[in-house]
Amino acid sequence: GATGFHHAKLPQTASFLSFVSTSTITTIVNMSVLLRNKYIYYKGEPKIENATIASEAEAGTPPSPGRRQVLVRVHAASFNPRDVLISEGKYPVSVPDLIPLSDGAGEVVATGEDVTRVKKGDRVAAIFLQTYIGGDLSFEDMGSALAGDRQGMLSRYRLLDESGVVAIPSHLSYEEAATLPCAAVTAYNALFEGKPIKPGHTVVVLGAGGISLFAIQFAKAAGARVIVTSSSDDKLVAAKKLGADEGINYLTHPNWHEKVRELTNGRGAEHIMDIGGDDTLTKSLAAVSLGGEVAMIGVSPQGIPSQAILYCVATLRRMFVGSRQTFEDMNKLIEAHKIRPVVDKVFPFEQYKEAFHYFKNQRH
Repeated sequence: GATGFHHAKLPQTASFLSFVSTSTITTIVNMSVLLRNKYIYYKGEPKIENATIASEAEAGTPPSPGRRQVLVRVHAASFNPRDVLISEGKYPVSVPDLIPLSDGAGEVVATGEDVTRVKKGDRVAAIFLQTYIGGDLSFEDMGSALAGDRQGMLSRYRLLDESGVVAIPSHLSYEEAATLPCAAVTAYNALFEGKPIKPGHTVVVLGAGGISLFAIQFAKAAGARVIVTSSSDDKLVAAKKLGADEGINYLTHPNWHEKVRELTNGRGAEHIMDIGGDDTLTKSLAAVSLGGEVAMIGVSPQGIPSQAILYCVATLRRMFVGSRQTFEDMNKLIEAHKIRPVVDKVFPFEQYKEAFHYFKNQRH
């Protein structure tokens, strides 16, 4: 497929759904302003064939914010691989008639009593885990995910706690900002929240999906050298245009960890972002430097390679997206370096199913 590194031209009419790719293609939904609410939900089981646009009677008028709540007019929402897993029954949800998509951005149009963090007119994005403010991740925080434990962002208006939103970087559009809550925060967490990368470090990024594309830009902003792996030479060329220093085609070089060692004069890379895949973790552990860190983001079908871990003098760190504090720290980096997410395509709101299939098929 195509690389998905172009910016889509947004139409100027009516309501529409934007499809943003930051990586693995991020689908976005852009919604115009109407007096009545409007949303898409899964009628019954959360399967794509059950996706339904709420009737006027179901949608009603926008809800009024209560104490410490804000009403956000959602301008854009985006897809993540998790949204596909949910529709395939491979990811648990606890909300009936689920409104999908955890990632979204919009404008605060009303505030409740005692709201101090934001004001009417502010441009904000919702955080993925609504109660995860900072520090260690708790069991309760894990149960506050949008579009799973709580309703998602594919709605014209969304009522949220003021603690569950962050201001978005001033140079980003709503479409770009809607790609940040999961992919970007995960990439930032992987690079800066464990053993932070330093200028001159080598970072290996597996694949050219959403998380990986953010990781390239964040690592380069921090002064690191970036090596990207992919099965597509075209995607490697696109990754280099985004800032990557080296590219390795893992079909041409199935033992890509050996190539990483070669490119680092035998030392290995200080940071490796393992997005998951066939036997990637074993090779990541073989490619990491002494005292380095492997950020385990995805899942390996082969499971955890215990023998490889025993002989690896490095840190293997599992993480799950990130906190509001991580989101806010990341936004400072994005603002300072004027980093822009990669937007692939825009779909009208009514074409949610088409956007879903486009994202799932990764035709970018």
